[in-house]
Amino acid sequence: MPLVKIDMMEGRSDQEIRTFLDTVQETIVDAFGVPETDRYQIVTEHKPGRMIMLDTGLGFDRSDKVGAIHIFTSPRTPKMLKDVYAGFAKNLQDKCGLDPQDLFVAVTPNGVSDWSFGGGEAQYMTGKL
Repeated sequence: MPLVKIDMMEGRSDQEIRTFLDTVQETIVDAFGVPETDRYQIVTEHKPGRMIMLDTGLGFDRSDKVGAIHIFTSPRTPKMLKDVYAGFAKNLQDKCGLDPQDLFVAVTPNGVSDWSFGGGEAQYMTGKL
């Protein structure tokens, strides 16, 4: 059930974006143990200068390929979170050529009452899910 919002600079091809999305999904399935069909992803592309991703003093040298991944999900264990962060860095570098310094990830935990998958219902609360 994770909802994944990805922000990136415009300029990638449709195939590059699809590979990025597929890699993000595979990593989440592996790290969080969610079904492959729990796939909710939104990509927003930004013009140059519309994303400012500094390094918080950590010395990262970011490029125009920087990507921000924001995951809304039920609470996850510290191990799952570490696995997803490391998995993104490795898999996106291997499959998309993304330098791990160009990766920013934020996770926002939420509960079952925070989801409606359609029809104006809260499927987790009604027992449909």
